[in-house]
Amino acid sequence: MSFLLEAVVFLAAAVVTVPLFRRLGLGAVLGYLVAGVAIGPWALGLVSDVDHILHFAEFGVVLLLFVIGLELQPNRLWTLRKTIFGLGGAQLFVSAALLAVVGYGLGLGPTTAAVVGLALSLSSTAFALQMLAERNQLTTRHGRSAFSILLFQDLAAIPMLAIVPLLGPEATGPMESSGMVAGVQTVVIVLAVVIGGKFLLRPLLRMVAATRTPEVFTAMALLTVVGTALLMESVGLSMALGAFLAGVLLADSEYRHALEADIEPFKGMLLGLFFIAVGMSLNVGLVARQPGMVFALVAGLIAIKFVVLYGLGRLQGLKNAAACSLAVAISQGGEFAFVIFGVALGSGLIGRDLADLMIAVVTISMVVTPLLTFVNDAIRRRFPEKTVARDFEAPPERDRHVIIAGFGRFGQIVGRVLRAKKIPFTALEVSPEKIDFVRKYGNKVYYGDASRLALLHAARADQASAFVLAIDDVEASLRTAETVHRHFPKLTIYARARDRKHAHQLMDFGVTVIRRETFLSSLDLAGALLTGLGLSASEAENAVETFRQHDETLLFAHYWHHNDEEKMQALSKEGAQQLEELFEQDAAKEAAAE
Repeated sequence: MSFLLEAVVFLAAAVVTVPLFRRLGLGAVLGYLVAGVAIGPWALGLVSDVDHILHFAEFGVVLLLFVIGLELQPNRLWTLRKTIFGLGGAQLFVSAALLAVVGYGLGLGPTTAAVVGLALSLSSTAFALQMLAERNQLTTRHGRSAFSILLFQDLAAIPMLAIVPLLGPEATGPMESSGMVAGVQTVVIVLAVVIGGKFLLRPLLRMVAATRTPEVFTAMALLTVVGTALLMESVGLSMALGAFLAGVLLADSEYRHALEADIEPFKGMLLGLFFIAVGMSLNVGLVARQPGMVFALVAGLIAIKFVVLYGLGRLQGLKNAAACSLAVAISQGGEFAFVIFGVALGSGLIGRDLADLMIAVVTISMVVTPLLTFVNDAIRRRFPEKTVARDFEAPPERDRHVIIAGFGRFGQIVGRVLRAKKIPFTALEVSPEKIDFVRKYGNKVYYGDASRLALLHAARADQASAFVLAIDDVEASLRTAETVHRHFPKLTIYARARDRKHAHQLMDFGVTVIRRETFLSSLDLAGALLTGLGLSASEAENAVETFRQHDETLLFAHYWHHNDEEKMQALSKEGAQQLEELFEQDAAKEAAAE
């Protein structure tokens, strides 16, 4: 089958199944898996080279690890350290130990049982978080606990992927050495990537960003991920480990949000392809030949992880219903298990039959999870717990996070005020030169075009409390206002306008809080001038305030005619006449008072 024909098959399968499964409330991941089963060798047989496709699609996991690394800022880890490393570590090691014991009891060797136990102890981050988000449960106590456990699993998957080849008889590269030598070589390679990335990546990204060519910056983002991943693979380490390290190195850089925005579409498509390939690799013949064994293993996997998660949830202080919801949400196998089984198979740790069996068990556990969630929700509705909500059980209040688009002279003043009041903000600026200048004075600003929807999502605009539109270029300002108004309608925009026309154009996109550039400073200068010409301070202040109020009133009153030039000219003359009359009335009142 030609490449284009295969591409059409994959795209058609995804377009048909994923919307259907999302509509049914079963999630996109399950839709991809079913699509893979349908077009794979065990159903329609439209695609047969599963191993080749699965190997290519693993770049989806590589990109996922890069994005996780970008989001892994040290301060965020430190805040959740007890829950992540305490609850997450306990879940991983207790589940892995129990599963390894069961595997050893079923006849696996000690090393193989340990690897299988560790792989099966992992849950599906994409699958679980999507289901929790669809039910608005991410901010609940069990939702936050699930997120912490999944984050620890994502972190733990990195050393797992690096260690598994060390245990196999077919290890290559530095993995051929053993003990201390292999450990030293691994540390040296990782340090080389870290040091090289720290001193090379940012300067290179700065040079590419300076070209102001978006597609070249996208190419640089992909080159960063793929290049680092291939470098690690060339010396026998995991590609995912390389991508993760690259992400961590850039987590605090000014290019973090732009990189995430550029990588996200590729990550989504390749992850979808990865799940389709996993579905294709599901040995339906094995399931048909040994349904009892397969479903018994699935039931055992879910039962063991459910008991561990439920117990840990109760120890953490969760109520019965919340602990059950936590256990159901992440009791399935995870996508990293597929990768670990692939690495273990390549290293000779497990055979093809065992790998196929484990992949079938993990895949079916994913299929079963939405059904278990449906049952759990039904039980909770049927037997609601009579408890009094406590403050610490309520979802946390939305923080006062602000996004500032444009960090020139206007945006910097807003940022300085917010910083002084300890209100967090994310500043976005498209000029690399301005970013470098601002950073010299200790300010944090991120590179990127704020009119891009992907960049706004990366900057978490959906979670922001306010949006400050301080972009100097009028066209870019209007594009950004339109994007924010269309995709984040509940986000209040505080805008800077160059002039009256720009203010009216911003109003077209629902912006009502507008400050015109130089308007207030011009009024301040006019007040000083009036004082210098002999007016008293109170007279000058009253004159300036009268003008300000009158002009602000006309700004909004004239909005409905701002596209009619002749009408605006007439209204402008009329407004000037009204202002003169207001000053005459004020003068008459002052004369009468004297």
